Formats: sequence, structure tokens, C-alpha cells
Amino acid sequence: MIDLQPVKGTRDFFPDEMRLRNWLFEVWRSVSEQAGFEEYDTCVLEHEELYIRKAGDEISKQLYSFEDKGGRRLSLRPEMTPSLARLVLQHTKSLSFPIKWFSMPQCFRYERMTKGRRREHFQWNADIIGQGDMVAEAEILMLLISACESMGLSANDIRVFINDRRILNAILSQLNVAQELHSAVLVIMDKRDKISPEALGKMLEEVGMSSSQVQQLNEYLSKTDMLELKDSLQDTEGIEELQHLQQLMDTAGYGAYLQFDISIVRGLSYYTGAVFEVNSPEKGHRAICGGGRYDSLLSTYGGETVPAVGFGFGDVVVLDVLKELERFPELPRTLDYTIIPFDSEQVGVALKIAAELRSKGAAVDCNFSMKKMKKSLQLANESGAKFAILLFPEELSQDKVVIRDMQLREQKPINITDLISSAEQTA
Repeated sequence: MIDLQPVKGTRDFFPDEMRLRNWLFEVWRSVSEQAGFEEYDTCVLEHEELYIRKAGDEISKQLYSFEDKGGRRLSLRPEMTPSLARLVLQHTKSLSFPIKWFSMPQCFRYERMTKGRRREHFQWNADIIGQGDMVAEAEILMLLISACESMGLSANDIRVFINDRRILNAILSQLNVAQELHSAVLVIMDKRDKISPEALGKMLEEVGMSSSQVQQLNEYLSKTDMLELKDSLQDTEGIEELQHLQQLMDTAGYGAYLQFDISIVRGLSYYTGAVFEVNSPEKGHRAICGGGRYDSLLSTYGGETVPAVGFGFGDVVVLDVLKELERFPELPRTLDYTIIPFDSEQVGVALKIAAELRSKGAAVDCNFSMKKMKKSLQLANESGAKFAILLFPEELSQDKVVIRDMQLREQKPINITDLISSAEQTA
């Protein structure tokens, strides 16, 4: 017997769920275009080698990969940034930098199922490539905050937790942690909120840190004030950049959303500067959104070093958050008319009226169930139609129909020509 359930970790979307998904996509698309970003897309299948990176990246272990009939190793995209890098490298000579692009791809990762985590999800990505100063970070953060505000979320509901990889590397260097261990240490540090301090310390020692270094690292990670941290570090470039970012965001009117958090790491190895996550003030969820600066990614694929910053904003967690906060929008089915014939001889007339109304831009459905009046009106009400058009023999003989306002529960006869003429005002 065929298993009728969707593949574990994937979803079906019923019409009401599709309306919610389309609403979310429209928010993403609208705020992106308002901020001057252009939409792009890439293939859902990529060469596997695009995602195979340095040891320690969990994403390479989560790929849906296979060998095609031509012997090529292919993967379903687990994220969009490598595909963007490939696209930019392929067309570097024809592009005018900086570029501001966004996309809304479906991504696939074989990972452990937890709340807010599935094996497929849609993800809004926005990136600025070719701009190296913190203005790019400010624009990116303003964009994602604008999206959150459009969804009904405010600074009381969310925070943008910011950090900088250079701060973390400066701490590790000051603790005399070997440079070649930094990447592995940062991957482990990204698990800080997910595992116990004891387990974290054990993992850090397993990759080569001493117990003394782990203890000192924890002392650094307990600092919550940038100025205090700045006084204790020799290399302060990352902190100074974050202070500049905070000033820009304050001036733009978004400063209340930002909060420095030394524990924000982001697990992917290609981040080189500022990193950030959006979460509730108490971090009660998986991150709604995350991103940062990745100036070296294009060079790892054979291109020149090009400054870049961007984020990924998944659909699963933010919809969970909106549901918990009771911020879901009301998204009824949008239907102008439903046409109800009461016998088979009226089907042709119903189709003709529907075609003429649709040509005027109206959304029209036909109910050919031939139910009795009460049941037909019940179905019309459930459809969400503004008006029901009832086809009765007596009115049809006079080139008329009966139109019923479903909200007011009032009805009257109307000439078919007048109905068609008025459709543009209704649609």
C-alpha cells in the first residue's frame, strides 16, 4: 500500500496554508523591492562540490545528494549563498557592483527534526555584493527589520543580536589558540545555547583547547558590554565596526532593535565579519533569521575577494512565532462571484456569464452541484464569495439573473448586461 503521508520533514500546503505562504512571500518581495533589491533565482539542483567545504561544516553532512545517470554528483540546494556565489562568479564581467539581490528559494537539509526545523523550507535571502563598509550591514538589517514590522512584529517582540567574527578570532588569538583551530572552535561555540557548558567544554578540549583556555574563553563570553570587552582586547577592529553599525542604525531609527551578544557565531565557516541573528528578546525560539558578512566566499570558489553581506530568513520559525503571538493575518479566499445554476440546461449560460465577468477582471467560481437553494447558498457562503448569482428560469427568460449580497443577505434581479457592466467596480 502506498504511504499517503508526505516525506518526513516535508509539507503539503492546503489552500488556506498557501494563502498564508503567499502573504509571507509578498511581504518579503514587497519590502525587498522597496529597498531597491532585485529578485533572482537559481537551479534547485547544484553540483555537490559546491557545498563540500572545510571540515566541521555540518551542512555538508546534511545534503540530499545522489549520482545522476551521467555519473555526476548532484545535491538539492541546502541554502542559497553558494548558488549566489556561483552565479556572480559566472557573470562577474557583466555585472555592475554593488548589486542588491533577493530570492525566495526552497531549500533541503537532512537534519534532526525539532521545533521550527524541517527538512525542507522556504527561505528569503537578501544580499549586497561589492560594498565593503558597514553601510551594507545597515541596509541589510533595515531590510529584515522592515519585513518583521510588516508582519506585525516590533522591538518588543524581536531583537537583532549582533556580533563580529573578528571579535571571536581576537579572543582566541589572545588566548593563544592556534589559528588552524579557530574554525573548528567557532563551529562548536555556535552550539553554546543548545548544549550544556560541560558538554561544550569537553568538545572544545577535544579539538585541541586546554582546560585553562576553555575557562578563560567562558570568562570572555560572559561579557555583555562592548566597551568592557574592548578594554580587554588588543585587536578591537570588530568592536569598532559594530559601534559604527550601531550609530548608523540609531540615526536611521532602528537602533532599538540591536543588541550586542558575544555568543552569536553562526556555524558556517564562510562568515568573516559581522554576524547576526533575529530572535525573541529572551531567545525563546530558534533564530528567525541569521546572516552576516562573507567577504571570502567568492575567492574560495576561485574568484577574486569581493565584499558581501546577506541573510537567510526561513518561513517555518517566523510562522510559528506569528502563531504564538496571535499575529496571523486574516486571509479569506478572495472570490467576487459564485454562479449557481439549478439544472443542467443552465450550465452553458453559467459558463458564458462566468467568462464575461472574468474578462472584466472579476474572480468567479461556478457551483455545478445542483443542490437545493439552502445548501447552494451555504456553499456560496463557505466559498467566501462577495455575491452569489442565482440562475432561475423565470429571470433567465427575461435575460436577467438574481444577485445576492452574501454579507447583507439581500438579493434582487438584475439584467445580465448590467451585471457585466458593473463587474469592473466589484472586482
